[in-house]
Parts: sequence; structure tokens; C-alpha cells
Amino acid sequence: MMLAGSRNNLIAGFLCGCVLPLITWIVFEYWLQADDMIMNKPGVPYLIAICINLMMIRYSVLHDQDKTGKGIMMSTFMILLLVFMFKIRLSA
Repeated sequence: MMLAGSRNNLIAGFLCGCVLPLITWIVFEYWLQADDMIMNKPGVPYLIAICINLMMIRYSVLHDQDKTGKGIMMSTFMILLLVFMFKIRLSA
């Protein structure tokens, strides 16, 4: 059963999947920039946002919104790659 205003499309899912990591980036980049305990591990806040995105994927698939779930999955994968490339630095 579709709720009024809910959309089952790829673009809505992609945008929905980008919202939480964007909020996380704003909070941790500008608001908590002097907090040494959190900033010693710069990838953790983004990985938490990705885990919440994975829960949103599960919710959308369980409620027969497969296209929305695929959009969230695409944005989660893209954000995971960006976090891995720019925030998590592996030592050689």
C-alpha cells in the first residue's frame, strides 16, 4: 500500500540516501572540528551514516519500494567509495 506522497523511484532513493551523509559531513566538519576524540578517527561518522543507510535500504525493500532501495544503495556505495578515498588513509 503506497502512502500519500511516497515515491518509488531511483532518483528519490538516491537523494534520500545522500541526505544523512551530508548532514553528518556538515556536523563533523564545521560543528565538531575541534573535538580531538572524534577527529582522530575521521571515517567513523561517515561509516555510521552508511550503516543507517543500509537500514533504510532494508526498510524500503520490505515495503515494496525496490527502486527507492536501489537508489539508496547506489548513493551508499558512492559515498562509501568517497569516504574510503578521501578520509581513510591506508599506510603503505
